[in-house]
Amino acid sequence: MLSDKLIKMIIEKRSPIVVGLDPRLENLPKEIVEKHFLEDGETFKAAAESIIEFNKGIIDAVYDLVPAVKPQIAFYEQYGLEGLRAYQETCVYAKSKGLIVVADIKRGDIGSTSKAYSIAHLGKTKIGNSYHSAFEADFATVNPYLGDDCMKEFMEEVMAYDKGLFILVKTSNETSGQIQDLQVDKEKVYEKVAEIVNTWNEKIYGEMGYSQIGAVVGATYPEELELLRKKMPKAIFLVPGYGAQGGGANDVLGAFNADGLGALVNSSRGIIFAFEKMGLHYQEAARKATLEMQTAINDALEKAGKKYWI
Repeated sequence: MLSDKLIKMIIEKRSPIVVGLDPRLENLPKEIVEKHFLEDGETFKAAAESIIEFNKGIIDAVYDLVPAVKPQIAFYEQYGLEGLRAYQETCVYAKSKGLIVVADIKRGDIGSTSKAYSIAHLGKTKIGNSYHSAFEADFATVNPYLGDDCMKEFMEEVMAYDKGLFILVKTSNETSGQIQDLQVDKEKVYEKVAEIVNTWNEKIYGEMGYSQIGAVVGATYPEELELLRKKMPKAIFLVPGYGAQGGGANDVLGAFNADGLGALVNSSRGIIFAFEKMGLHYQEAARKATLEMQTAINDALEKAGKKYWI
């Protein structure tokens, strides 16, 4: 089961970390971009080739240190069809290195549309009598604000192909409270969503005690993290907001259960663009930043009595 695989990889690598692959062309190493501009001009193809080379370099640098990567599809869509090719090649390459791929797509719509999203990113598309994978991913992020029927359309692919979801519950952005913190029947909206997630958790979970229906809860709201951890004990938390958005190791402690497990902390810019501050080759800097994050989180967990490794 996917949830067991993820938890076991976290333990084996001593690393509850997911690396966000959010490429910005203007931030990529100049030598990579200039090489592809020279070959293909200032085109979408050159942008895509630059991203592919950079992402493969990051993956090569960290695949033995982390269990997963998380490409955010918007950073690829802005480069059109070539950008989606870069997204697809990134996912395929990450899986070839044994990594779990979290497709950060934040989809969610009426039933039939959600079903199409689910087929595209988690399942297989039927073409005639043949079935093909459009994109290679293990988990997908889902926006739940169209209700339960939106999420249930993803469940057929989750069950048939051993896939998973991360449902947006309490996001890390500054104005998330405008909607997510509204009171409904003496509870906040994000608490209502947590209850829905927990209902799905009870239907599908592995031998390690965790479900592949997880929750997105930001590191920038540590008090809410602790509250939601109690409401969704079987959920794996995908925790954005670490590093560049201000969250630190102590801020994410509430995302972890008493066993020291149950959370996957994301860092994007802090790892993939670490070379801008460190003055090192981008691969060396990414590896160093990952190791530093790993040490910081594990030290905080151990001090909190949540050591998960033997």
